[in-house]
Amino acid sequence: MPLYDCMLLFKPHIKKEALLDLVTRVGKHVYRRNGVVTDVKSFGEVQLGYGIKKLDGRHFKGHLMQLSMMATPELNKELHYLNKEDRLLRWLLVKQRDFTFGNEFFSEQGELELTNLYQSRRPFNQDDGDEEEDEDGDEEYEVDEETSELKEN
Repeated sequence: MPLYDCMLLFKPHIKKEALLDLVTRVGKHVYRRNGVVTDVKSFGEVQLGYGIKKLDGRHFKGHLMQLSMMATPELNKELHYLNKEDRLLRWLLVKQRDFTFGNEFFSEQGELELTNLYQSRRPFNQDDGDEEEDEDGDEEYEVDEETSELKEN
């Protein structure tokens, strides 16, 4: 199952109990579809870059929450009931495509080995060697003396 992040932006005047109620509803929906919620984060009240217009006015602030979950790919279609939710300003579901989570990250005892996880998610191919030669063989930073003399005149 792929890993998803669901970002929920609530209206600023919504009470904490109502926020948690909607987050619990989304979590139960994921659980009923054989998924699992791995993390819930609250970023508190955030200032928005522009006002979001709704029926009850224009909102320049909101409460931002993030749900990380492993779920089936059909989850995106199933969460469209959030469009009709009047407590939300916006919602977004993001699939983390470069994340592989399989048996190679577990030790023999079934514990998660984070060192293997971090090694697989390196953004660049990092070599330990200190090679300063260009692979194509040209010298990029040498200045041609003839062109520099022309610029001085």
